[in-house]
Amino acid sequence: MTVRLPPPPHLRIAAHAELISLVVMLTNVFTVHLKPLSSLMGPTHGCAYLFVVITTWRLRQARAAAKVLALVPGAGGLLAVRRLDRGDAARPQEKEALPS
Repeated sequence: MTVRLPPPPHLRIAAHAELISLVVMLTNVFTVHLKPLSSLMGPTHGCAYLFVVITTWRLRQARAAAKVLALVPGAGGLLAVRRLDRGDAARPQEKEALPS
């Protein structure tokens, strides 16, 4: 029997931080380009990205698809969390063998 565990809350927080920091960075670059904001958002995005990738790769219940999705910069964290939420629902159900 396979137990489906939800993704840890810290992975969700890091995935959202990854996307939000990317949006703020790109908005800053294409509008006012404030140096202090770039100095803050660059490392924030990088740390959130690394945290998402490492955490996803260390999860035992994470399938290969979730691990590969975590490598996508920006939205990869949210895609990996979504894949982890689905669990085995996307896979065909295997028939359980009856003991004889």
